[in-house]
Amino acid sequence: MVASNVTVGEEVVIHQPDLVNLYGCNIGDRTRIGPFVEIQKEVHIGADCKISSHSFICSGVDIGNGVFVGHGVMFINDRYPSALNGNGSLQHDGDWKMAKTTICDRVSLGSNCTVIGGVTIGRGALVGAGAVVTKDVPAYAVVAGVPARIMGDIRDRTAAMDLSGSTSDAVCGN
Repeated sequence: MVASNVTVGEEVVIHQPDLVNLYGCNIGDRTRIGPFVEIQKEVHIGADCKISSHSFICSGVDIGNGVFVGHGVMFINDRYPSALNGNGSLQHDGDWKMAKTTICDRVSLGSNCTVIGGVTIGRGALVGAGAVVTKDVPAYAVVAGVPARIMGDIRDRTAAMDLSGSTSDAVCGN
């Protein structure tokens, strides 16, 4: 279901729109979204992205341009999740703090990786399949593992690609 409060750019492709849940989000031009994807309110997805099937993008996530999100990627926006407050009452909106997450331009997120709330993944970085990202990832870093650790630099593997931009830290620089 694509809710009426979703902003969709030009030439966006939503594969099997009856098998997605999109509400209160912004989808950039030419982005492609696979089936069984949920994108919640307060999410911005840039232009020219690919969101593969079975991925979950929760509120508070900002995805840049040209980002690849592999199959089954999960985002988490609460660093200390709980069903109950300290007094035993059920938590509601406002009883927890949303941890915002930033995915910079040209990032690739491997299938089944998990991104913990509050991190920034720098421009051109590559997150390996199944990794659990618990802290900021520098621009152009290759990370893998649980928790994700730096394994190398993407520029060593992709000299022919145009990934120009800042390389000093995980700040997007957009």
